Amino acid sequence: MTVFGWIGRLLLGFLGYIGELGVLAGEVIESIRHGKRRGHLVLAQILEIGSRSQPVVIVTGAFTGAVLAAQSLFQFSTLNMETGAGALVAVAMLRELGPSITALMLAGRVGAAMAAEIGTMRVTEQIDALRSMGVHPIDYLVTPRFEAMMVAMPLLIAESAAFGIIASLVVGTGAFGVNPAYWMHQVHLYTELSDVGIALIKGLVFGVLIVLISCHQGLNASDGAVGVGRGTTRAMVYSALALLVFNFFLTLLLNIIFPAGLGN
Repeated sequence: MTVFGWIGRLLLGFLGYIGELGVLAGEVIESIRHGKRRGHLVLAQILEIGSRSQPVVIVTGAFTGAVLAAQSLFQFSTLNMETGAGALVAVAMLRELGPSITALMLAGRVGAAMAAEIGTMRVTEQIDALRSMGVHPIDYLVTPRFEAMMVAMPLLIAESAAFGIIASLVVGTGAFGVNPAYWMHQVHLYTELSDVGIALIKGLVFGVLIVLISCHQGLNASDGAVGVGRGTTRAMVYSALALLVFNFFLTLLLNIIFPAGLGN
């Protein structure tokens, strides 16, 4: 096979995969539009996605903010601009690091679990049993996870950013001796409501990507335990790649709509 043939085959496979994700997204939207009662399923998934992910999100957000503050202060101290590190960390955690780090952690923890659980049901024919009982697999397996992710992801991102900002304050005031009043003044001065809006928008988009990619891998699992493991790995890798690519384009778009600048 020539190089062009290999590239063409790869491109066709990619377009086919995007089409399958689009079909799954359409089925989820149709399921939501029908408004079937599944409150207990959604609550169970919110507990799994949101509550049980908090320790990972808190630790990741806190230490990301702490290390960013430390590295910024090492540089800013040479220019006598230590208080500016607080604003840098706050904006970075809200616009970039909070959404990205949280989404990547959830892709590994939650996305892989979704793919493994649904994939196991697929290879053990439990999904076929659902169909035989008149239960649509999308309504029972995918839509509750989708709705739960739309609730949990923005809250987890807000929590991650908040702990990152708090940790940066502790590092700046405790380890580098920056006056807390000056630090918080800079954070208040340069942090805008649009920064929070960008974090929430990115969270919703990232949540959609994780659910669709992970559930798609689970629904298409085959070849027994080997296929489930392969689907779980692909769910995590594909989700991480999609998050990084979409984050780049979202950053360009959202910074045009909500430009960063002097706030209050």
